[in-house]
Amino acid sequence: MLFFTQCFGAVLDLIHLRFQHYKAKRVFSAAGQLVCVVNPTHSLKYAPTRCAVAQTSTEQGDLPPCHHHEAVHDPQLVPCTCPLFSCPWEGHLEVVVSHLRQTHRINILQGAEIVFLATDMHLPAPTDWIIMHSCLGHQFLLVLRKQEKYKGHPQFFATMMLIGTQTQADNFTYRLELNRNQRRLKWEATPRSVLECVDSVISDGDCLVLNTSLAQLFADNGSLAIGIAITTSKVHNSEAEI
Repeated sequence: MLFFTQCFGAVLDLIHLRFQHYKAKRVFSAAGQLVCVVNPTHSLKYAPTRCAVAQTSTEQGDLPPCHHHEAVHDPQLVPCTCPLFSCPWEGHLEVVVSHLRQTHRINILQGAEIVFLATDMHLPAPTDWIIMHSCLGHQFLLVLRKQEKYKGHPQFFATMMLIGTQTQADNFTYRLELNRNQRRLKWEATPRSVLECVDSVISDGDCLVLNTSLAQLFADNGSLAIGIAITTSKVHNSEAEI
């Protein structure tokens, strides 16, 4: 009976996931958008991250760990850009994508417009939903985080970051759109570079921010569908025309 119950529960979870994917495809297929169902992962960001440790050391007037060991840090190396874990990996920007896919199993989608369907919004904070988006010859990292910025008041933060330099990121504009029950909410901005910490983007408020009640207005059975579109910026277009 225990075996049967566990198997039956797994089948129900699979059916529920397929049903959510079917509903999202039915809603957004008319717009020709690719739907990606993203399951939540409980964030381990409260373990000291590399950027948090460096910031704390600087504030306390301590030297970074590399100085203690008299090691020379290669300025071309960047730390792991995955916001879920305190990952010690370092590498060049060119291999960040392969690291995220192979080590952290982050999915990647291709297309100018996609739909990011985050499931199980009711889970307690901190929780992250993450995918990579390949578009216009570049790769972007989309992060949706449920986090308590104030105790007892969880909020949702969504941002798009380019896996590249900020100079490259300035050439693009991303749009996040929520559309349900005759309500529409849009956020449009220039993506930030993954060379910055996701934590700093959230603390600056330079992202789409939803409180719980507002997120519920756009949710469907505990899932939140976010339409994503990436275009080249107007400045970049005008320069190309010249």
